[in-house]
Amino acid sequence: MKLTQDSIQYINLFERLTGANVKACFINAQLIFVVEQGHVSKAIGKNGINVKKFENLVGKKIKIVEYSKDPISFVKNLIYPLKIKEAVLNNDVIEIQADTNTKALLIGRNSQNLVHLNDIIKNYFSCKIKIR
Repeated sequence: MKLTQDSIQYINLFERLTGANVKACFINAQLIFVVEQGHVSKAIGKNGINVKKFENLVGKKIKIVEYSKDPISFVKNLIYPLKIKEAVLNNDVIEIQADTNTKALLIGRNSQNLVHLNDIIKNYFSCKIKIR
């Protein structure tokens, strides 16, 4: 994972504002912050106040994801609030079973969402996501 100057600035600002420990920041259509286990509630703040403040400050939507050492749990945290039927780890491939609408949201137009999910996952685990 390469840290850009923008992502470092977002991480510093987010940590100062929330007091949560941030592992990484991914910049896409929105900012995705991966925070240490147990720091999600601190990052969100009471009634989502920290999220609202940060979004107003930088003018971008954000998503907060809790890190987990277990790849399946991390993927579930990453795709939340989408509901999946099953996620199984087979030979370094996380196979996700979901209904048709959820599959479409996970894959995205021209597979852009799936590519972005795989980019995030490969920073922490030596596996990739496959949607069934």
